[in-house]
Amino acid sequence: MNTPIKILIVEDEMIIAANISLQLSTLGYEVIGIIPRGEEALLSIAQNQPDILLMDISLKGNIDGVQTVQIMQKDYKIPVIYLTANSDDLNFNRAKETNPYAFITKPFKKLDLQRAIELTVNRLQIENSPENLLSKEKSLSLVLSDCIFVRYQDKMVKVGIKSILYIEADRNYCCIYSKDKKYLLVMTLKDLEKKLPQKHFLRVHRSFIINLSQIDEVANNYIVIGKKSIPVSKTLKEKLLNRLQTI
Repeated sequence: MNTPIKILIVEDEMIIAANISLQLSTLGYEVIGIIPRGEEALLSIAQNQPDILLMDISLKGNIDGVQTVQIMQKDYKIPVIYLTANSDDLNFNRAKETNPYAFITKPFKKLDLQRAIELTVNRLQIENSPENLLSKEKSLSLVLSDCIFVRYQDKMVKVGIKSILYIEADRNYCCIYSKDKKYLLVMTLKDLEKKLPQKHFLRVHRSFIINLSQIDEVANNYIVIGKKSIPVSKTLKEKLLNRLQTI
């Protein structure tokens, strides 16, 4: 079952906001809130991040829609669709600097809203496709002599080499299992293997790379690391045994 796209509406004209919410609901989207002020929107986003943000540019209060988005983008990467009744160059250029996914000019038709949302969802699907993520994330994954920097919850975090137990392949992804966390890395196991220090790591199966220092048990056709049984292929078993003799 597909999870509906979550949309937050930030609009200080409640009649317009309620109408937008009704239209979105009939189109199958989930409206997670209608908020009239930028400050309140920032608090709401921190508690429940939407998939798409519908933002009125001319909000009342201490900060307008563009300023709200600028603050939000320091911590979150949420697609923005601006709603505006004022299409002057100054506001347009300010808004354009925040890289919105679309503009909708008031008054607008249901079809305008529907198409803007559909184009945004389509763009998100393309940006988050495995192929696209793979090309972007490769440059963001750094392997140093004693640690790996990987993406984790929209941040680059350092994972110590010694804390890694094993790495498991999942198509174009790798799951790095450490002693206390699991990290998803958008990279093939083959590419990651080239970057890892061979002193510590060895590929023992087409789907597994292990940290040699973390092995608890060696059996006939598998090894045990942290209570996880990891298969060892026949072609790589001899290499494993040779490496263990040199540790």
